[in-house]
Amino acid sequence: MSQHIKIDPVTRIEGHAKITIQLDENGDVADARFHVVEFRGFEKFCEGRSLPEMPGITARTCGICPVSHILASAKAADAILAVKIPPAAEKLRRLMNLGQIIQSHALSFFHLSAPDFLLGWDTPVESRNVFGLIAAKPDIAMNGIRLRQFGQRIIELLGGRKIHPAWAVPGGVRAPLTAAGRDEIKAAIPQMLDIAQGAIELFRQVLRKHQREVQIFGNFPSLFMALVGPEGEWEHYDGKLRFVDSGGNVIADNIEPAWFRDVIGEAAEPDSYLKSPYYKPLGYPDGMYRVGPLARLNVCERIGTPLADQELERFRAYGKGGAVTSSFLYHYARLIEILAALEKVRAMIDDPELLTDRLRADAGINKLEGVGVSEAPRGTLFHHYHVDENGLIKKVNLIIATGQNNLAMNRTITQIARHYIRGGSIPEPMLNRVEAGIRAFDPCLSCSVHALGRMPLKVTLLDFKGRILDEKPSA
Repeated sequence: MSQHIKIDPVTRIEGHAKITIQLDENGDVADARFHVVEFRGFEKFCEGRSLPEMPGITARTCGICPVSHILASAKAADAILAVKIPPAAEKLRRLMNLGQIIQSHALSFFHLSAPDFLLGWDTPVESRNVFGLIAAKPDIAMNGIRLRQFGQRIIELLGGRKIHPAWAVPGGVRAPLTAAGRDEIKAAIPQMLDIAQGAIELFRQVLRKHQREVQIFGNFPSLFMALVGPEGEWEHYDGKLRFVDSGGNVIADNIEPAWFRDVIGEAAEPDSYLKSPYYKPLGYPDGMYRVGPLARLNVCERIGTPLADQELERFRAYGKGGAVTSSFLYHYARLIEILAALEKVRAMIDDPELLTDRLRADAGINKLEGVGVSEAPRGTLFHHYHVDENGLIKKVNLIIATGQNNLAMNRTITQIARHYIRGGSIPEPMLNRVEAGIRAFDPCLSCSVHALGRMPLKVTLLDFKGRILDEKPSA
């Protein structure tokens, strides 16, 4: 008798989703699926809007990473205007994106995932959350808050607000950094670097106790994709696309982001609103690839800052000569990227161009199509626009980082479920481990965050005729 186990909703992620686990006649896991059950429709309702509106509209795709959409959208508009933005504008956009990486990664690590491996997988659900972390380990929780606050403050000092800043525009940005803002950021950097290095040391201790999770939480061969700089260095705003395989071999390189359709296809499955992009030369689903911090550290040759490069060498030891393939190590990669972002902020904060008012290139509609690509915290983000002669949007395609990880997330939860789940009686901590496989990717499904309170978990067992065999309500 086959059975289904449903986890609905998956908790401590940004958005709403559920997991279905299919058991075979022996009670072993046959398959597992990650379903995104909400539909937003941004691509459709952007049609007919004017090009200058797009950064502000698409930012509303997400309240956690609006900066990522603002920057990708502005870059797509730059391409349609056929302008090269002023150097100061690019530096300021880079600074804001670094703030976005810091604040988003801090939220993911400290608030959404740390309750699992710092409090324990078997901790009661009423305590396994950020409030439980604050009660048990207040210093660690406060450090996470301070890091996120710092990243958000960079965004606020540049854009005037922490969420949905109306700042990056076609052709550049609206306002520079002020001298007072520069001084505030500069003064906070030493403390933030100390916090980031302390968090990395803490996670090294976590890894010593969680080697089993390293092996089974999404540890499988795949491709990895990210932007890299001219010398193959870590990149977060511009650059060219690069793919590497699980052996660390570069299989495609120096790809202009505007040509992404030559290498990336998009598939759709009937049980999820989340698309499943894939590497075209290998087809679907064999062309599965991962994006985000794990991919960026696998794809780049170096980061280019001393502390982060030193940590990158330790990280790469987990790849044993190839790429690091365990999705559990997304957490480690996030902390390294926080450290890298802080070092890069420190290196650029005294640049006088950050204070200049030469910030925007003015132009009309010079092309009818444009692509904007940047690295969001969760991975490479694509905005692809078609416009008419008046600059009104005719077609929009958004390829979100979480979607590009969709195939890998399904593979991850299947691997975890097969290890932990046997038969029809499944303890809640085992189901939490399946959810944790999704949280490792830090998926961003909408603007809401399930970070607080008791886990709203519902598990239903069904036979092959759909009859309910067992049902466990929310804890």
